[in-house]
Amino acid sequence: MNSTFRTPNSALIKVLLIDDSPIALTILGRILLTAPDIQVVGTAKDGKEGLALVQQLKPDVICVDLHMPVMDGYEFTKECMAKFPTPILVVSVSVQEGSTNIFKLLEAGAIDVFAKPRSGIESEYDKRALELISKVRMVAGVVPIRKHKGVGIQELGVGSKKLDKERVFSELGVIRVIAIGASTGGPQALQTILSQLPANFPLPIICVQHIGSEFATGFIEWLATQCRIKVKFAQTGESPEHGTIYFPQIETHLKINGDGRFFSTAEPLYDGHRPSITVTMRSVADYYKNDVMAILLTGMGRDGAEGMLSVLRTGGITIAQDENSSIVFGMPKAAIEIGAAKYVLTPEEIVQLLLKYLGG
Repeated sequence: MNSTFRTPNSALIKVLLIDDSPIALTILGRILLTAPDIQVVGTAKDGKEGLALVQQLKPDVICVDLHMPVMDGYEFTKECMAKFPTPILVVSVSVQEGSTNIFKLLEAGAIDVFAKPRSGIESEYDKRALELISKVRMVAGVVPIRKHKGVGIQELGVGSKKLDKERVFSELGVIRVIAIGASTGGPQALQTILSQLPANFPLPIICVQHIGSEFATGFIEWLATQCRIKVKFAQTGESPEHGTIYFPQIETHLKINGDGRFFSTAEPLYDGHRPSITVTMRSVADYYKNDVMAILLTGMGRDGAEGMLSVLRTGGITIAQDENSSIVFGMPKAAIEIGAAKYVLTPEEIVQLLLKYLGG
């Protein structure tokens, strides 16, 4: 399943909670009750009960746990998306247990993942509660649709005119590194693109994916099971090598120094994020100049737009994901609006471009 962003109406956001823990249901319900625009319309203790309530209540958003008796979150998500397509937010514990399983729910059609708020330091709990409310509001603006076919490469400034792909291939110069940024919907888009690359892929790939720190390690482990090339956290002091996908260390920005080596920094958040896509893309552009291909995928906000513009200004190739295939068309749209994206493609077309141009 894929998704596109819709404008939410003024009605209350109806939420269905599915979790086998009564305590978790109570905590989540209390948090969402504090939002004037959100209404919890029902709760269920497993996926089977949840499916019956989806049909009956027709919620706008479903919050579901991973581990449940009778029918777990994965089976529920598959069944729900097949019968009653509804935006699903996975709300689960830190992925120290069953880390790769969480991301199978995204494969099955869930929109995003969120770590359950835990009691403890009040300020931290309050912060997580506000983040959950914000996440529910965001997911409520996503309408599941069937996976689309590519509509053809579009070049900025040409409108909807389809361009000949052979012409696009011929216009590309030498590329030494690929930089990719993604947020909401990114794991699904990255899986589509990176899983198709051969083990002997001739370039390093530097990725920044916005994801909760609780899920970062599990995300890397899951993506590694999907790819033929190596997936890892970048280590300070190492040089980017071909056939490897690098991600920033948890809650740090990833940069390239003057010797072409990675280094991590705990500098302040940029565009509300650390790691920031823009910080990494700017650093990559500073070192590699015009030998960069930058790709900005689905996500909320505008992180990465300015970074893409830096790549374009130094002579690199810039690509934004198209609206129809984006779960949230925020970051790609921001890049297009400031003139940072030369091409607009679907994930499938990005794969075609990489395999043909780079000889995969």
